[in-house]
Amino acid sequence: MSLRRALLAVPALALAASACAPVDDEPTATVTDPASESSEGLPSEEFVDPCSPEGAPLVTSGTLTIGTDSPAYEPWFVDDDPTNGEGFESAVAYAVAEQLGFSADQVTWVTVPFNTSYKPGEKAFDFDINQISITPARAEVVDFSEGYYSAAQAVVALEGTAGAEATSLADLQGLRLGAQTGTTSLTAIRDVIQPEADPLVFEDTNIAKQALKNDQVDAILADLPTAFYISAVEIGGSTIVGQFQVEGDAAEEFGMLFEKGSALVPCVDDALTALEADGTLADIEQQWLSDVVDVPTLR
Repeated sequence: MSLRRALLAVPALALAASACAPVDDEPTATVTDPASESSEGLPSEEFVDPCSPEGAPLVTSGTLTIGTDSPAYEPWFVDDDPTNGEGFESAVAYAVAEQLGFSADQVTWVTVPFNTSYKPGEKAFDFDINQISITPARAEVVDFSEGYYSAAQAVVALEGTAGAEATSLADLQGLRLGAQTGTTSLTAIRDVIQPEADPLVFEDTNIAKQALKNDQVDAILADLPTAFYISAVEIGGSTIVGQFQVEGDAAEEFGMLFEKGSALVPCVDDALTALEADGTLADIEQQWLSDVVDVPTLR
C-alpha cells in the first residue's frame, strides 16, 4: 500500500456586499470552490504520492535505481543479468518496483561491490539488493527495509574429503574453513563453529569456490540457496554437508539497503508488506528457492 496523506481544504468565507449598495438590493456573495484553495486561502497544489515515481525521493527523477554486485549469482539472479527479472532477488526487486508504480522500463541497475554497499556515505542507488544481512553494525551507517528472506547457513565440501564427513558443528572445528569477506557466513564460522584455525577469507565467492577445488580449504560456507547452486551446477563432486540457523539476535535475514535517512524506506516496507500479504513473496521463493529440503541440520 502507498503512504498517502489527506489534504484538507477550508472553505472560504463569503464576502460581504459593499456598504454603499442600495438598501433595496439583496447583498451579493462570492463563493469560492473549497477544493481550489489551501487552508490559508491560497490555491492548493495537487497532492503527489511520496512513494510514487513522481513523488518518491530518487537518485534519478522518475527512475528507480537498484544496486547489486557483479557477478550476480544464481539462484538470486539468472545469467548474471539483474535486468531480466529472473532469479529470486531480481524477481523481488521488480515486484517491489511494480508495487510502487514503476514499470520495468523505469528501473535501472548499477553495479555495487558487496563489501562497499554498506559503507557510510552517499549512495548511487535508491536501494541495493544483494543477500545483504541486516546487522546492528551495518544499521548504524545505512538503513534497511524489513527482511524479505531468512537464510540458513550451509557447508559445502568435496565428496570423499574430511569436510564431507562432518555430521555436527563440532566436527567442523578441526577443519580448514573459508567464506567471502564481509558476509554472515564468515561471522558464523567465527562465532558459531569457532574453528581451531582462523578461517580463510576470500574477496568473493568465486575465489572461495576455487580454493575448495584446489584443496586450500576443507569446506566453504554460504547461504543455503547459494550452496545448492554451487553443489548442483558449479563444482562437480561437491556436496552440501549440512545447514544450520544462526540463533537469536544474530539470525540472518536479508534486507534491502538504503542510504542512511532515506525517505524511501517506509515506501519499500509497505510494498513488501503488501507482497507478503497477497502471497507474491511466497510464490517467488517457491519458484526460485524451493530446493531446501533433505539437507541435514548440523547441531
